[in-house]
Amino acid sequence: MKGLDLLLGILVTIIWGSNFSVIEVGLRDLDPFLLTGLRFALTALPLVFFLRKPRDVPFAALAAYGVIFGVGLWWVVNLAMAKGMSPGMSSLVLQFSAFFTVVASAVFLQERMTGAQVAGMLLAASGLGFVIAYTRGTATTVGIALVLVAACAWTVCNLIVKRYRPADMMAFVVWSSLFSAPVLLCLTFLDKGVEPFVHLFNDVSWAAIGSVVFQAYVTTVFGYMVWNNLMKTYPAAMVAPLSLIVPVSGIVTSYVAFDERFSAGVWVGVAVMLFGIGVFVCAPYLRRRVVVA
Repeated sequence: MKGLDLLLGILVTIIWGSNFSVIEVGLRDLDPFLLTGLRFALTALPLVFFLRKPRDVPFAALAAYGVIFGVGLWWVVNLAMAKGMSPGMSSLVLQFSAFFTVVASAVFLQERMTGAQVAGMLLAASGLGFVIAYTRGTATTVGIALVLVAACAWTVCNLIVKRYRPADMMAFVVWSSLFSAPVLLCLTFLDKGVEPFVHLFNDVSWAAIGSVVFQAYVTTVFGYMVWNNLMKTYPAAMVAPLSLIVPVSGIVTSYVAFDERFSAGVWVGVAVMLFGIGVFVCAPYLRRRVVVA
């Protein structure tokens, strides 16, 4: 992976980790359905009027990505957090998508993994398991199950990007969000009626507005434009493990913003995860050096 691409990937995963705390702020004022719907409505509008619809992606694939991404991934995560999952714990469990994506790409797209990459992935996975085992009081069984469903949804989204490789990734993210928003807003109305919308216009806080804006433009437009470009350019085994930086950022942000405390075992797990990621990222360079030698 080129140095600039690697730095952009790391930057995006740091942003995504902090995003879980941003979501937590929004959930204090807004219904989970509505918060997610507003995020994708703002992602699509007004940018959809300035960007051409992607011509290299079938309509059905664009719509499927939008619905799976908006509902299957982010509404499910917001619902899990509303049911008791903390920002730090949510960011941890969601990263099982990294392993799901690597395995799915190997099975369905015949992408290969080196032995060093497998070792790095197993190290990072053991660190993630260690963190989850030592995290107390910040998760629920239902919440964990929901976030695992979201991780599967993210894997499907990654495979769609790798299959069609959109040329204009910003247009792809914006236009797919046009399919996410109506479904999410309809779900809000069916679940809660007009009350969330009335509350939105009457007394929503500036903090909640800031949460929606950050999620729409920083997390979604910028973040997924960069991430999807990496996904279409490089093998999943080289990109997906970078997302394991997300829980590290999520834990630190949750600690700073909400004073969420973690045991020493959690920090040991974080160290193992980072070491595994380091092995994963360096694997292609180590292999090249051995071949040259």
